[in-house]
Amino acid sequence: MKVTAISIPVRDQEKALKFYTEVLGFIKKRDIPLEGGNRWLTLVSAEWQDGPELLLEPAPLHFEPSRVYQDALMEAGIPYTQFDVTNVEEEYDRLTRQEVEFSVKPTEMGTVKIAVFNDTCGNNIQLVEML
Repeated sequence: MKVTAISIPVRDQEKALKFYTEVLGFIKKRDIPLEGGNRWLTLVSAEWQDGPELLLEPAPLHFEPSRVYQDALMEAGIPYTQFDVTNVEEEYDRLTRQEVEFSVKPTEMGTVKIAVFNDTCGNNIQLVEML
């Protein structure tokens, strides 16, 4: 058994696609039209193109408990997921130049350094660097 896809709820798939590709640097892998104007829209890391696919899931639009959960995580400041990076400071600098909003600036926590940003699609995302 292995993980091949991980979903993240997004409020607007097109907006999420633009942010995740143009700002974060992911690469679009699949874009398959579905019913109701939705898409099976997946991305992969430019650094790990054979790795798991990130599914930009329009769940908050069609499943109320998903929206409630996503809103509660945002309000509490809890990241929906995390992305590993080689250098949190460099990613923080790169993303702040692109006007990405961070709720947690680079912070050392034991054996990791973290930072948390708003993905503009309803989620906090945590960056993690192993020290």
